[in-house]
Amino acid sequence: MKSDPVDLLQPLWRALVAFRVIAFGFACFGVWTRWDGIVRPSGAVLLLAVMGVWTVVSSIGYSRRWGRRNTRLAFADLVITVGCMYATLLAQPLLDIRAGASVLTSVWAAGPVLALAISRGRDGGLLGAVTVSLALLSLRGDDHASKILGNVQLLLVAGLVVGYAASTMRQAGARLREAIATESATAERLRLSRSIHDGVLQVLAQVQRRGTAIGGEALELAELAAEQEVALRTLMSSRPTVGEGDSLDLCGLLLPLATTRVDVVVPASPVLLPAATAAELVAAVNEALSNVDKHAGPAARSWVVVEDLGDEVVVSIRDDGIGTTPARLEQARVDGHLGVSESIRGRIADLGGTVMVRTAPGEGTEWELKVAT
Repeated sequence: MKSDPVDLLQPLWRALVAFRVIAFGFACFGVWTRWDGIVRPSGAVLLLAVMGVWTVVSSIGYSRRWGRRNTRLAFADLVITVGCMYATLLAQPLLDIRAGASVLTSVWAAGPVLALAISRGRDGGLLGAVTVSLALLSLRGDDHASKILGNVQLLLVAGLVVGYAASTMRQAGARLREAIATESATAERLRLSRSIHDGVLQVLAQVQRRGTAIGGEALELAELAAEQEVALRTLMSSRPTVGEGDSLDLCGLLLPLATTRVDVVVPASPVLLPAATAAELVAAVNEALSNVDKHAGPAARSWVVVEDLGDEVVVSIRDDGIGTTPARLEQARVDGHLGVSESIRGRIADLGGTVMVRTAPGEGTEWELKVAT
């Protein structure tokens, strides 16, 4: 099976496999050096055989994707390792172990602690460390708790540190995958944009010019071509709206509002706002554009401009329609027309922002919406 090209945890899994093999070698060396003190050598040989087989099986699993993605292998590793620790009783009586004889698994028993830390993060590492420590304590007895304290501390530190590192690398891998996906989508969008620009957009522009020149029924065809040209250009210039955490890119939400009568101008870089704030701003802009359609005249054009000032975001909605007077706006509010007072001013006020409106007969209307970032 093809491996994940951005699996940043792969070096940790490889290091774990190397650790299990080396640790098994140390366990064998420890048995060899203490051979004369082992009460039942055949039990030690049997234990080493089981440890060797499981070292091969677990190493193969951790070297492959199914083993790295399957936490059950790490839990099985923990169970079998603890079982091997207790299997030391096949070689040494419990009284000898509590009198100072070594647990034959030695440092090999730390393997599942590292495996759980890599696969489940800090919590998995702590679970493995506590389980192995309790098994070791039960074999050694309460009288030797102080002597094994160092081993317990090393297990806990290893579980915490490796678990934290694995969680951090997993988050970095997720972000890297998102970046690669975004880059691939951007490259594909650029390729399609070139193709559309060289073909469809040129045809639509030609239909618009010829239809306008001919007039009559062809004028309607020209208008349709103009609308489709704007829609395609908007699609080509659109970008992802999702930001970091709960934030959204305001520009990505506003760009689809562009039409043949509405121009949307945004910064090149994302303008990130909390999702709720961005949604309310877009709703206020939509209400302002709706007012243009209703009151500014059939030929009125609109411009939506976004400015990122660092500590605040300013969205301007300007039109070249017939305009009005501030007194008429206030009278509309008094008469119960809530589009301006609630859908625009109310929304921005709820966000802790401010609204300014400039208008005059024959000079169009401009809304300026400000919210803190």
